[in-house]
Amino acid sequence: MLVALLALVLVPAGLAARTSASSMEALDSGVLAELNAIRAQHGLVPLRLDAELGAAALAHSEQMAADGYFHHDSDGGAPFWTRLRAYESGSTSGYWSVGENLLWSSPGVDPSRALQMWMASPDHRRNILTARWRDVGVAAVHVESAPGFYGGRPVTIITTDFGVRR
Repeated sequence: MLVALLALVLVPAGLAARTSASSMEALDSGVLAELNAIRAQHGLVPLRLDAELGAAALAHSEQMAADGYFHHDSDGGAPFWTRLRAYESGSTSGYWSVGENLLWSSPGVDPSRALQMWMASPDHRRNILTARWRDVGVAAVHVESAPGFYGGRPVTIITTDFGVRR
């Protein structure tokens, strides 16, 4: 009986719902809505979802969860802007400025809390409030047992890639 009670304390109600694809899509949408609400409060234009930045963000969130690390650089050490360049289409005129915010939480996080944490960090806040950004890719993943840096804990990882093309 004590084990069951302890499990109820350690595993919050609704954890299973946060692990579904639809709940990760809802988290992504909520993060975008919160980002744009904050930007509107500061007189900035809203961000548009960008498929290329979204693909880059998803690949990075998945790689960090699978390989057990948390860093802007790729697991092989390539800087984030190099990783993002691989997702750039040939349709740009050669200028693509990018920024990135990362977050992990165990076991999960909601959009409001994610934005509170980022806004409390000067570098993350600066990315959110950078006036030149026009596009964004947001990708959350959840794993029940993440290796390495995460110590086998259940984690939710969010990558938010910001950009502008000219």
